[in-house]
Amino acid sequence: MKRIIATLLSLAMLLTCVVLPASAQTADADIIVVGAGGAGLSAAIAAAEAGANKVIVLEMTAKTGGALNFTSGSMSAAGTIIQKEEGIEDTIDSYVADIINNGDDFGGQPNEELIRVYANEATEVFDWLYEEGIKDMFKPGAARAVFAPEHALYSVPRTYKPSPTDPNYKSAAHQVLDKLVAADERIEIITLTTAKELIANEKGQITGVKAVGPNGEVTYTATKGVIVCTGGYSSNGKLMGQYAAEGDKYLQGGAPGADGYGIYMMQKVGAGVTAMNAIPTFPMGLISRTDDTKGQIASTYTWKTGGIAVNKNGERFCNETEDEVSVREVALEEQPDAVLFDIYTDKILSDLFATPSGWIFMKFYFYEGGLGDHVMYSADSIEELAEKIGVPADNLKATIEKYNAAVEAGVDEEFGRELKTTDSSYNLAFNKIEGEKFYAIRLHALTVMTLGGVTANANMQVLDEAGNVIPGLYAAGECVGGIWGKFVSGGTGVMGPIVFGRIAARHAMANDMAEGYEVKEAAGLLDASLFEKAAVETSARFDMTRALKDGEYTASAVGHNGGDLTVKVTIEGGKIAAVEVVSHTETQAIAAGPIASVPAAIVAGNTPDVDTVTGATVTSNTIMDAVALCLEQAAQ
Repeated sequence: MKRIIATLLSLAMLLTCVVLPASAQTADADIIVVGAGGAGLSAAIAAAEAGANKVIVLEMTAKTGGALNFTSGSMSAAGTIIQKEEGIEDTIDSYVADIINNGDDFGGQPNEELIRVYANEATEVFDWLYEEGIKDMFKPGAARAVFAPEHALYSVPRTYKPSPTDPNYKSAAHQVLDKLVAADERIEIITLTTAKELIANEKGQITGVKAVGPNGEVTYTATKGVIVCTGGYSSNGKLMGQYAAEGDKYLQGGAPGADGYGIYMMQKVGAGVTAMNAIPTFPMGLISRTDDTKGQIASTYTWKTGGIAVNKNGERFCNETEDEVSVREVALEEQPDAVLFDIYTDKILSDLFATPSGWIFMKFYFYEGGLGDHVMYSADSIEELAEKIGVPADNLKATIEKYNAAVEAGVDEEFGRELKTTDSSYNLAFNKIEGEKFYAIRLHALTVMTLGGVTANANMQVLDEAGNVIPGLYAAGECVGGIWGKFVSGGTGVMGPIVFGRIAARHAMANDMAEGYEVKEAAGLLDASLFEKAAVETSARFDMTRALKDGEYTASAVGHNGGDLTVKVTIEGGKIAAVEVVSHTETQAIAAGPIASVPAAIVAGNTPDVDTVTGATVTSNTIMDAVALCLEQAAQ
């Protein structure tokens, strides 16, 4: 009996599915792409455009997009249609200079050759995406080319912030790429399938991938090569901890599949790595209520109107209003556990709400039960506040007294903060830390991307530790290291993978693989233990030794969006014979994976306790919980 092992890409469309018999062990294509993020999707499209009759894309999660599911999707390029229409003069040279100037801060080593390759192609790629649908995703009447203050500012407005029209997408680029993939029957996306090993033939060429999916292990072979687009390692605290002093403490805000295994997989066939310590952070991470390794960007901005930031020792550690964001980022990375507390008062908050910057505090922290109320603290005295946040009271009191004295004097000798109102968006008012109530909000260093990875040339061919091309192996996106330096510039996190994915596919299709290469592991191979998942102790949802009455049973559990997910379970011969999700309010693009695979796994194992689907843990657990409730009915 055939089983569908490909799943949806969005609520509006299903991509072509690969249907393999349970006995099938191989599948062939011109190009195998590993990872369906921005790089992988654009590589698949470009390979088809270059003449590939079949492209297979393997994706470990239940949906496409990768990091595009966790970003607002800002894009950038120079000399675009938008800039021309808005009368903005820009050049490739200026774009390259700005990227290098941003990336070389704090010892970063941007690769000018690769940046120039990117910048030269980015204009055409952006204009292509614009014509394919992004042009309809801007607010009418608003500027489309803007400055983006979340990154170092460009010398001209060249950041674009389109908003997807389909609510199942977070990034406009993702929506357009999915549309283009769905329209091309030569491209097949296989989700819920994890690449485990690259395959080399006797000629020293990389010609395939061993992967594990719903039907077990499958070998995928390619005639023109393999393109690895598996992302970085922003969701692997152990790996980040190898290269940054507090890296294992950073909150993880990227894609759940960004564990760095793709880099390790390429090292197993010889790939060199570079810039692994290039792990940019945001100094504004809000920790998850349910997972203390995860977080999201959620600054308070209280420092804009006089608030200060202190570390776990109760001491200031930077100029809170420094407009070079990288300075504040690096300063927090060096603090104990990479943790800060924003300290403020009622007056500071009142002044903040009088400015346009107050909306983000409103969004996360103002309302009882808000997303950030679990990291909020208030007290009637500084000493009481220090006790609540766990910092030395004497230190916090001394820090505040010193800062208040600096405000009175108008000079911050310690960190050079400007203690007067300026036109800067980082300094909107200044106040002492004084009043009848004192407040604190705990924030963490947060990483959403990493910039280290395998070495590659301008064709995105992966290089070994001696700089030799590994025949048939290409890479694009975050798994390639040493391009941007220490920091990315606005919009390159989205555009870079899309551009380099196209370059990789184009060259893979055009070039013949060399012969005679000796495939061997890299000498600097990462330790396999860095990719082992910690065992999680859980109690069984239901004791399957209990007798079950045959029949059909229905039950519901509360899902990811707060609505009910209802299942129907059929018991035959005292065992689970069928599980069906009959209704739900989950986000379709996320829920499709577990809805397709978790019920089948429950039937196969005759237990409600099965593996969750990566990227859809909550929905997976909700299905299992509802099934357990059905089994309770059957056991009565």
